Amino acid sequence: MVEGWGEDGLRALRGALHAQDGVALLAALRRGPVREVLQLAGDGVAGAAAQGLPGTAEMAALFLGALQERGFRGDGELADRLRAATGDAAVPLLRPLAVDLEMLAILEGDPTESGGRIDLSTGECWPAFTDELGPGPEAEEDDDPERWLYVPALGSRAGYRDMELFIEEVEDVALADRLRIAMGGRGAFRRFKDVLAGDERSWSRYHRFRDERQRGRARAWLAEEGYCPHITLFVEPSSTSYPSGPV
Repeated sequence: MVEGWGEDGLRALRGALHAQDGVALLAALRRGPVREVLQLAGDGVAGAAAQGLPGTAEMAALFLGALQERGFRGDGELADRLRAATGDAAVPLLRPLAVDLEMLAILEGDPTESGGRIDLSTGECWPAFTDELGPGPEAEEDDDPERWLYVPALGSRAGYRDMELFIEEVEDVALADRLRIAMGGRGAFRRFKDVLAGDERSWSRYHRFRDERQRGRARAWLAEEGYCPHITLFVEPSSTSYPSGPV
């Protein structure tokens, strides 16, 4: 594995996405390998490309190549969106929804404690446990199928697979062996994280890897339900061409 993202680079990338700043997004993407942030930044790149921001066609092509090589669940759906944004394919017949894929981590976990619903009017995610705190100000609309999309809990199997695949990318043979041993039997998640906690760089890489796969699973689930994440970026007219950065 090559050198990945530092905290400052990730902060700049997230800041650009939060500010919906297409120019800052392209600049931030030069600070690390795009293959580690494809699901995180892909919708932003698509949004900027759709508006014709200089440099985004090249960045979209870089993302497409990395998505095709990687092939995680949800990467195909993101690739379709990027192709549509650059005019190379028809726009997918999915309804745009301003939902945060990270919040859709409620898809996963213990089926007795996880799951939830998405407010289709805002894209806001509500974990299932919030329903147990009592009725909210709009309780009368809780059962409106036009407003809510219910999210099932998927259990821990996908998270276990994330750990298995991450180990395959660990170049430190001794660390990989310790992680494999940690995954045996009950308590595998806790032991796996305990081993990683002793290696700060690998700990950060694992979380980026896991988060990417979780976002991809959330994207694929949304597509099955007829929706796609939507982000609007603000762009400034410019003739500047932005370098694409490391793969």
